[in-house]
Formats: sequence, structure tokens, C-alpha cells
Amino acid sequence: MILRRLAPDERLTTSFPLQAYAFEASPLSNARVEAFREYLPYNKGNRTLVVEECGETRAAASAIPMRQNLRGEVLPMAGVAGVATHPLARRRGHVRELLHRLLDEMRDEGHPLTALYPFRAGFYERFGYVGLPKARTVRFSPADLAPLLRAELPGEVTWERIGAGYAGYRAFTERCLRERHGFAVFPEFRAVGLRDRDDRWLISAKIDGTTVGALTYRIDDHGGELVGDDLLATDPYARALLLQFLARHVDQVERVSLLVPADELPELWLTDLAVHVQARVARPGSAAPMARLLSLDALAGLPCGPGRVRVELVGDRWLAGTHLMDGTTGQLELTSGGPAPTATLTAAGLSALAYGVLDPAEVDVRGLGEVGPAAGAELRRLFPRELPYLFADF
Repeated sequence: MILRRLAPDERLTTSFPLQAYAFEASPLSNARVEAFREYLPYNKGNRTLVVEECGETRAAASAIPMRQNLRGEVLPMAGVAGVATHPLARRRGHVRELLHRLLDEMRDEGHPLTALYPFRAGFYERFGYVGLPKARTVRFSPADLAPLLRAELPGEVTWERIGAGYAGYRAFTERCLRERHGFAVFPEFRAVGLRDRDDRWLISAKIDGTTVGALTYRIDDHGGELVGDDLLATDPYARALLLQFLARHVDQVERVSLLVPADELPELWLTDLAVHVQARVARPGSAAPMARLLSLDALAGLPCGPGRVRVELVGDRWLAGTHLMDGTTGQLELTSGGPAPTATLTAAGLSALAYGVLDPAEVDVRGLGEVGPAAGAELRRLFPRELPYLFADF
């Protein structure tokens, strides 16, 4: 068995076909195989590792060098994608070996965070990953937005193809990256695929010339559905401007669908808005994202509450040892001084607290650590609950 890193062009005949078999309709059409070459430039900066036996690719995994907001700090993040195994080589430990090497290399190159969409959450929890909220799909009739057509709102909406408006859209997602916990963006070499495909409309909400909201979308047919991607809005006015634009499609489409963060409440947008909100998690095919810390460097200096606790990290390849976490200055410090309540945490348990998705008591209940009442109170102060919004779709 050989484990090695691919050169960019090698993906065409090794990792791409394997990933396509795992995640697409199969067998592949000749047109789809030809499309691999067009997709290749958007992977040029990825790190792809494969396991080979007798010259044949048996498993593959890639990491995309991304950036993510963790409680107000933008940090390098390794987005793991394309994890796939040959059907005759499954359950032989190949993925475990690939992930160990891949995350070793990304961590050594300065990526203290990593995230992915799992084929099975329980498998990745053993690698220290913890679940994050999945974006909600919202469906409603544009007719129910009629009250917004009479509303006097500050600002304006611009409408264009994403190919023409990409630069402004990219700049707005960079703003969201700085301001929204959990938000992540692709590197430019991957993100420009949205511009080059040019298969979406873009509406942008602007107030005083500044973009405050954006939505990319397509329409599947007359009388059909306006299919939106993530509804990005910095405040209620921005959201209302975008919805007001959608209201104008009442005689064109039957329904509208959008993606919104888990903390958004569409049922409160308008009176008499009949809305269906869904977050479906199933396997295979409809997973919620997962993430983890790869290095304690991600926590040093992080904005936090005034807690103080000693944490023993166990059972992990990348996070280990006993560390005093002190937030009395408002920024997290990792020191070795003084007594404090002690908690034992797995990597998934610490990641759950850092990302704000679990309470310390939930960490204890789920077996991701041993957290007593005193340590739980301190951890609760250090890491207040805060729902992350993993915008980037791998």
C-alpha cells in the first residue's frame, strides 16, 4: 500500500472518478467524464491524498485551504472533501490513514480548524469532529410577501447575473466572514467557479451605497419554483429588501425556497406568512456539517467570558495534555498556573464548546467528556452558547 499526494492533473483519472462513484449517479456518462477537465482548475490549490495498491487508487481525500470565523476571529480552516473509497477496498482502514496524514499536514501548515460534511457523523466523531447546525430550507408563496410591496424601505436592490456581480458578492461574503461566527469562505481559486459557471441571478440589497444583503438564485420554470441559495442579510432592513424583490414574482412562480441560518425565524417575518421550515438530516445524502479544533492555537486570545477552568484533553491525536483556560481578561489565555475546577474533555467535547453548539452538561451527557457542576459553570462562562453558521457548502 502506498499513500501519496497527487499532482493536480492526476486527479482526472484517480480521485475524481472515485469521488464521482461515491457521490454521484453511476455509471458516469462520457459527458460527465469530460466535465472533470473543466472542474480541474477549481481544485488546483487543494491537497489531495490517495491510497494506492498495485497501481490502482483505492481511497482518496482532499483538503481545501479555507478561512472560518470562530467567535469573532478569522482563522485558517481545512475543509475536508471528496473522502471516498473503492467499493472493493472499503472497511480496511484506508480513510483513517488518509485523514490522519491529511490533517497532520494541514495542521502543520497552520490550519487550526477543520470542517466537513460527513458520510456518517458517528465515524467522524471518533476523529474529534462535532456536529454544527444545518441551514434551514424555507419555502413559501411569493403571494404571502404582498405586504412588503407597500412598505417604504431604506435602500435599493440591484439585479444582475452572478458573473457580472461576482466581485461585489465576494466582497460581501468577506464582510460576513469577519462578522458571523462559523461563517467560512472558499479560497479564490475555488470561489471563482460561481462566477465562471454564471448560472445564477444575483440580487443585492444596498443602503447608502453599501451592500447589506445578497441572494443568488435560479428559476426552474414558469409557474415553478424560484430556488434561492443562502439568504445573506446583515439586518432586518436588508432581509426585507430581498424579500420585497421576491414578492414581485407572484405571477411568475408558485413558490420560493431559500436557505437560512438555524437562528433565523421565518415564521416571524410577516403576519399570515404560510411558511415551511425544514432541516432534514439523514444518511446517506443529507448530512449536517461537522467541525473541530486541530490546534489549541485556535483558542489563544479568543474573545470569551470570565471563566476559569482546568481542562484535561484525552483520546486525541492532535489535542492532548492539561491546560488552564482563563478568561478573566476577556480574552482566552492558556496557562499553567493556579487551582481551578477540572474537566476532562475529548476533542469533540472541546470543539463543541468552542463552536458554541453544546452546553457543558450536554457534553457530559453525550460522553464527550466528564464535566462536574463547578467545571461546567466555568466552561459555560468561558464559552457562551452561540450558534455557528457554516455558510460555505463543500
